[in-house]
Amino acid sequence: MYKVFVNDVPIILSTEKSLGAKYTSISIKKAKIKSLIKKVANGEIAHLHLYHKKEEKLLKHLKKKLKVIIAGGGLVKNPQDEILFIYRNKKWDLPKGKAEKMETIEETSIREVEEETGVRNLEIKHLIDVTYHVLKRKGKFKLKETYWFEMATDFAGELIPQRDEGITKAKWKNKKKAKKALKKSYANIRLLFPDDFFEDEPIHEA
Repeated sequence: MYKVFVNDVPIILSTEKSLGAKYTSISIKKAKIKSLIKKVANGEIAHLHLYHKKEEKLLKHLKKKLKVIIAGGGLVKNPQDEILFIYRNKKWDLPKGKAEKMETIEETSIREVEEETGVRNLEIKHLIDVTYHVLKRKGKFKLKETYWFEMATDFAGELIPQRDEGITKAKWKNKKKAKKALKKSYANIRLLFPDDFFEDEPIHEA
């Protein structure tokens, strides 16, 4: 199963033919993807489910209809177990950005964290997840596929937000402040954190 976000609304991709009465379920082979995305974006469809009997075909069909932008980012922790956040467009986010030619996704992720926050000495621990969301550029819908890595650093210098990218703040946040920031973040960012991170403050959508 995959969740592809349009704003903060997830389109569910799965091998099941039905997810229940509240979902509009359509075969992904027959779906008019761009038209459906527009309806989700406009609030005309609240629960959309696209299915195919073979899981490996789900993203394949979606990527046939939408141009894919590959990106990489990091959930960065310091020795105090604080998490690195950026603030952009009135939302707390994690640093990430578009891959450039001839670089690995790991190189992309480290470069983007460095550029957006000024943090150095980054070490990749492992891949956390890959998230998907639809954005609109020059009037066309595109699929952003973002690879997220957990990273560690001992950097203790000044954080420098990349203002020419619209980032106004870069902050280290302890768990309490991180949970508060995630309430003013994006659904696909919250997916990167385990449910027990939130303890008695669950945020994940069903």
